[in-house]
Amino acid sequence: MKTLLKGGTVVSGSKAVAADVLMENGTILDVKPGIEEKEADIIDVTGRLLFPGFIDAHTHFDLHVAGTVTADDFESGTKAALAGGTTMIIDFATQYQGESLHQALNNWHKKADGYASCDYGFHLAISDWNHSVSEELDTIVSEGVTSFKLYMTYDEMYMADKKIYQILKRLKEAGGIAGVHCENKGIIEALIEEEKANGNFSVNAHKKTRPAAVEAEAAGRLLKIAQVADCPVIIVHLSSEAGYKEIAYARERGQEVYVETCPQYLIFNEDVYDLPGFEGSKYVISPTIKKESDRQKLWELLKADQIQTVSTDHCSFTTAQKAAGREDFTKIPNGMPGVEARPALVYNFGVKQNGLTVEQMCRMLSENPAKLYGVYPRKGVIAPGSDADLVVFNPDAKWTMSVENQVANVDYCPFEGISVEGKAELVFLKGRLAAENGEVLLEKTGAYVARNKPMVIS
Repeated sequence: MKTLLKGGTVVSGSKAVAADVLMENGTILDVKPGIEEKEADIIDVTGRLLFPGFIDAHTHFDLHVAGTVTADDFESGTKAALAGGTTMIIDFATQYQGESLHQALNNWHKKADGYASCDYGFHLAISDWNHSVSEELDTIVSEGVTSFKLYMTYDEMYMADKKIYQILKRLKEAGGIAGVHCENKGIIEALIEEEKANGNFSVNAHKKTRPAAVEAEAAGRLLKIAQVADCPVIIVHLSSEAGYKEIAYARERGQEVYVETCPQYLIFNEDVYDLPGFEGSKYVISPTIKKESDRQKLWELLKADQIQTVSTDHCSFTTAQKAAGREDFTKIPNGMPGVEARPALVYNFGVKQNGLTVEQMCRMLSENPAKLYGVYPRKGVIAPGSDADLVVFNPDAKWTMSVENQVANVDYCPFEGISVEGKAELVFLKGRLAAENGEVLLEKTGAYVARNKPMVIS
């Protein structure tokens, strides 16, 4: 059965135009004004924005970390994604010590296959770099995993400079790209020791042990390593102006650097760590939420197209799990939910309040991640031949975010009480209506997506 969306405004990364969209068998057939198709199921979308399905390229579902497991697995996490308008996520398949990359990938397929409600792919997070892993890279990339994750902190995932250089060199040869968590491990450890020596074990010590300089130093070091390796790189979850300055220097040197930030760094400032009681634990993430000036700077960078993607780093824990660090902030599991809230937050705070265009929103949430992570033009655009992943977005819908209306498997909402304008009204996954006004209608119909090599984003 064909489906025809009539009367809406089709948004791409370059323009927003009045057009109808005809789709059948999971694929977009035509996009133009005045389509007539008598046998189609016609849906009036007058006054609505039609976005290509949003892509969240930074999630952590069913992740064993900090002595526990994230509250959202692929079943609940992808339902939450779909409810908010995200039709594809890219999760981090983590290679633990002693594992091959294929073992790590197989482990994540077991977690996701048959459980996901939206489409999905995997990055590979490398923790154990050696000759055999290096030899695996060409095969892994040819099989459709073209992006990788490196950490400059965390004992179990830490990569020293020598190994970062070696990995970047091999990724350049294989045609992959690395996203890097940039924080200086040694400085963090020293600052933690100082806070504990001073008797500060509370939540607000978290921000004191991860200041902006920690991110900036690591970002600058990474980018100089990437310069020597002559390799493009992605800085994930940028949180500070100081971190961006290092990126600007690298770009001035002619380096190819892509940048991701997250809604939490755009909505909040470091005052969340001073909330009464243990409330601040809900915002214990790494990198930390920074100063108000950093928050404002990130919006300026988005408006100037200096940040390419907005992802969530969805890594959810319940309040009971967070309570493990009530007496010691270093035992609070780091992470927060956000996969279903991202589109509405970016529209409300970005388009409505901070001068972003809908075209920029499309680039940041859909087109750019599709290009950077090798699924464009299959995804990331509403065009003939593309997957019929679409979001019918109501720009006038007014609602309040709350734990009561979220789908994620978490007993709190970090955006509790925030009133927004804009909502994913209808969400189509491969041409089928998969969610409506936050209610998921199709479960466990998502498919794994093998990806091509990254495209350059101008």
